Amino acid sequence: MHLPRVLTLAALAFFASCLLVLPASADPSPGAMQGAPPAPHGVPAHSLIQVSACHAALNVSQSGGGWYGYPGYSYGWRGGYYGDPWGVNYYQPSITTTSPQLGIDYMNISPKVMTEIQFGLVANGILKAEVKDVGKFSPNAEIKHKFGIPASTFPISTGLPQCVPLHIMFADGTKWRNPNLPPKNQHIYINP
Repeated sequence: MHLPRVLTLAALAFFASCLLVLPASADPSPGAMQGAPPAPHGVPAHSLIQVSACHAALNVSQSGGGWYGYPGYSYGWRGGYYGDPWGVNYYQPSITTTSPQLGIDYMNISPKVMTEIQFGLVANGILKAEVKDVGKFSPNAEIKHKFGIPASTFPISTGLPQCVPLHIMFADGTKWRNPNLPPKNQHIYINP
């Protein structure tokens, strides 16, 4: 009878020691919890760029009238073909006083310098046009640029248009792609 008690006590001691060891191995130390930073693709757009104005206009100059455009806005990228985030060649028309334009007022709120930004003009959840801006966009710098957009962008309908960052290239060579891209719209690739 003495032997079964000893075995029972030994078994209880063994199980008790296992219970003490398991929680310690399940909870990593603070040093073990530190891992690689999240992938840049998972960062939401609003933590990189703050868009304060997004204006689309079909025709900013009527014959015989002066050019009004967007006061304080300078020209962004002059246009041409480029690869968009969906892997398709997109054509951005050059900007003129008589062509449709998109004015975007934005700020780089990331800690890194940006060298290329692709925006999508989204209305009612539909991608209506894309534009690309190229330059050296420092953190906390306000940028006011206008771009040429196709006439096929219009009508925009009743939805409040939004200029959504689609793709960003940083000066250090890293790239960011919006993890919440709007649905691809095949119609924007048809009529340059």
